[in-house]
Amino acid sequence: MTRKILIIVGSLAIVMALTFIAFGGGLLIGRLTARTAGTTTMTPETPEIITVERPVSTPPTVERPQRPPVGDVPTIASTDFDYELVNEVLELLNEQFYGEIPDQQTLTHGAIRGMLLTLDDPYTSFIDPQITAILNEDASGTFEGIGATVTMRTDGYLEVASLISGQPAEAAGVLPGDIITAVGDQSIVGMGLYEAISYIRGPAGTDAVLTILRADEEESIIITVTRASIEVPIVEYRMLDNDIAYVLLTEFDATADEQVEKALKELAKQNPQGLIFDLRANPGGWLDQSIKVSDLFLSQGLVAIERDSEGGEDRFYSYDGDVGEDIPMVVLVDRGSASASEIVAGALRDRGRAVLIGTKTLGKGSVQRPNGLSDGSQLRVTIARWYTPNDISIHGDGLEPDILVEIPDDTPRDEDPQLQRAIEYLREGQ
Repeated sequence: MTRKILIIVGSLAIVMALTFIAFGGGLLIGRLTARTAGTTTMTPETPEIITVERPVSTPPTVERPQRPPVGDVPTIASTDFDYELVNEVLELLNEQFYGEIPDQQTLTHGAIRGMLLTLDDPYTSFIDPQITAILNEDASGTFEGIGATVTMRTDGYLEVASLISGQPAEAAGVLPGDIITAVGDQSIVGMGLYEAISYIRGPAGTDAVLTILRADEEESIIITVTRASIEVPIVEYRMLDNDIAYVLLTEFDATADEQVEKALKELAKQNPQGLIFDLRANPGGWLDQSIKVSDLFLSQGLVAIERDSEGGEDRFYSYDGDVGEDIPMVVLVDRGSASASEIVAGALRDRGRAVLIGTKTLGKGSVQRPNGLSDGSQLRVTIARWYTPNDISIHGDGLEPDILVEIPDDTPRDEDPQLQRAIEYLREGQ
């Protein structure tokens, strides 16, 4: 007997509070990719994401055998929960609270979040219906929106970080650095990240009327952008100097392995002598994708170990015959490299396949199962932790790079010391 479960290892599992949004990576506005300004877990170059009023594809499931419980596992029986006490509190609020009582759904969601706080695990999280719809769409690899990357500034303003080439926002005249203050008649100043994005997204063919503040304009300007269907560009690749190939992966969505494999095959036609695989600011994603992407670079062998709280263990393997198995390579990592990114980086290093250059990774070594709830919300529950092929847990610790390269705050935008060090390593072997 088997059970099919969706497994998340990416930090998109963190939506327990706005504090954890930084771990989740940018959301494109059509993939309005949004990030929290000032964090090191994401970069403004991450693509954006869009709202879609259509079914979205579900990432692949992972099958594993069902195991009996090991030992005495405590349970939460319905009779143990003091519903009478909760009702007593609600009655007192209704009788005595000076102010407006939130609606039933808001109170219910608040109670759930409060209960989860007692678990002391930020990755076991409750996600309301609006955000659940956005995250499901993000994972599908396509969206409908304007094609711009945004970041949520600490002052509550949504700023355009970058534009996707050839997409509606660019064509309409939106510029990096623009601040979006309203969509139509709706102000989005001070909104939460996902709430703001939900107003900018929309079905292809509809218009997003953006009120924009621009540095060189005294007054706000209005730009109308017609939304379109956009495929999330999670992979960028090119040839660098010295016959070195470069592949950037921004997240592990349902199409990650296909897109990385396509990039490797295209680059192989140019006979590169080395490869830089950039996982910086990659917040993670789906477990099966981390294994498949690792397999592109590894011959047969162990990729990762997963252990649950009941003593069960799963081992994930790579197999011979993939396009990226032989080329000398370096993996770039930083504080924004989390979860699925760490699985790949840890496997490639433990197997002697690549060195890690950059800074220490986030240290998110747990696995979550998303559970759809009756009102469209989602409960993501930590069910296991994973370990590298050398049986090393990085949860809470992260992966230390083999070659530490910091990027000072005053580094010009057109300079990348970590990338330059990777090129040097591949050229000189040290």
